[in-house]
Amino acid sequence: MKKTLFSFAKKSHSAKSAGASEAHNLKHGHQLDAPLFHKHHAKPISRRDFIAQGFYTGAGAVIGASVFSMFSNKAHAELSPDLEALKASCGIASQGAGKIPFIVFDLAGGANIAGSNVLIGGRGGQLDFLSSQGYSRQGLPADMLPSIANPDTELSDFINTELGLAFHSDSGFLRGIQEKLNVVNRANVNGAVIPARSENDTGNNPHNPMYGINKAGADGSLLTLIGSSNSDSGGNSMAPQRLIDPSKRPTKIDRPSDVTGLVDTGDLIGLLSQDDSVAVMESIQRISDMKLNQVSTNLASDSDLKDLVRCSYVKSADIADRFGDPTTLNPILDPEIVGEGGIFTEQEFSSDREFQKTASVMKLVLNGFAGAGTITMGGYDYHTGNRSTGELRDLRAGRCMGAVLEYAARLGVPVMMYVCSDGSVFSNGMIDESENGRGKGVWTGDNSSTAGSFFLVYNPNGTPTLLGANAEQQALHQQIGFMRSDGSVETNATPAANNVNLLVETIILNYLALHGEQGRMPEVVPRHGLGNASSMDALTAFAPIVSGTYS
Repeated sequence: MKKTLFSFAKKSHSAKSAGASEAHNLKHGHQLDAPLFHKHHAKPISRRDFIAQGFYTGAGAVIGASVFSMFSNKAHAELSPDLEALKASCGIASQGAGKIPFIVFDLAGGANIAGSNVLIGGRGGQLDFLSSQGYSRQGLPADMLPSIANPDTELSDFINTELGLAFHSDSGFLRGIQEKLNVVNRANVNGAVIPARSENDTGNNPHNPMYGINKAGADGSLLTLIGSSNSDSGGNSMAPQRLIDPSKRPTKIDRPSDVTGLVDTGDLIGLLSQDDSVAVMESIQRISDMKLNQVSTNLASDSDLKDLVRCSYVKSADIADRFGDPTTLNPILDPEIVGEGGIFTEQEFSSDREFQKTASVMKLVLNGFAGAGTITMGGYDYHTGNRSTGELRDLRAGRCMGAVLEYAARLGVPVMMYVCSDGSVFSNGMIDESENGRGKGVWTGDNSSTAGSFFLVYNPNGTPTLLGANAEQQALHQQIGFMRSDGSVETNATPAANNVNLLVETIILNYLALHGEQGRMPEVVPRHGLGNASSMDALTAFAPIVSGTYS
């Protein structure tokens, strides 16, 4: 496989060098899924190199699970009271753990977040404006600066706070989110941004907080953690080594068949109706239980062995009850996700693997079948001598983010969505005037000092409330840290600003705080590096939106 990819890369790169000028590249950009070639980069040799430059798109393998428990909302007869009691004794949960669903977007390669997407300002918060040179470095030309006031309204035309968090009004992320998130549901979203350096083009940034989120209590009734990459983190970037629990390694999910392949209800359903199948399995369980009570294995573990047999029959009945209906798991058959009135049309869903990947992960996480999930999107090493390539990829990422928020709104469940990337990019000020370049600065190369991460929270019960007694204090909780006037991260502003491990701890702290459980931080992350309670308060964005758990 590698030999083929190397040959392809060498051949294509030579063709580009011979026949494609920088002017052509600037005008036309790259196709949405085209791999990225960089003359000043070495040939891609690792899986992460291929993902970052768009050679890999997340091909998947089905990996099943052996924990069979889900909650359902069916009209057919439920399990008998006796079996419901046995489910509890067998550790078969009817719902997830009751914690807020959590989804990571891992944009592999070093995507732009600061300035051209999410505004990041000075000490006073997002709207404490940087210098024009600082914004130019972040890809914004002089006529699109957020600091420019419209003389008719005395307000900026380049700031959008529709999602609480301030975005540049022409942000690719924002435009994509707006396409998928109903305008009514936008009022229940708020977010925070964290200026923080991370190294460029490497998977050695421990950006992924999933294990910590699980330690905070997130769990699913079918799976604990899932991710679209077959890695220890489930994503492109690593998880902090000291948080990794090998027993909780994410199951790889990146397409609908991965989801539907998790559970096999057997041949009985199809021969019989779902209700009759459940009734048969309940009867088998009762007969087995009667027999077990009449025999002895004469072993010290007799009781434990009988429990294993008893629970296996209970689980089989539970599988038929919960998953006999094929629409329970399949995102393609979920009318809220695909089809007329769905988040994705049938045409766009069938033609775009990133939409299929997003739908598969959000189906499991937001329904409580998995506690947390990572969606890796490749091709974000997009300093290609133009702006159009990055704009199109940011737009698609935004559509996927908006889909997660909209699906949460349709289900009436909260969600915390974290967006990160390994490194970032900068512009030298040259402008791409092409249609998709949108008159913005060309991405010239990698630059870790312009990096940042952000998270958005959807609350079905109202807008998440920022901490702080007034607007000035709230601005400091919405932007945790700050940038220098030249558009680079102030590395002494927060523990997270120059340490990706501590960035992850800051995300875990904010997840706990949404449950009113920030006091559990020493338990969840022993010997964390965020300081005392007062210091942690300064790193926390929102007041709780649920109390411990939600139902």
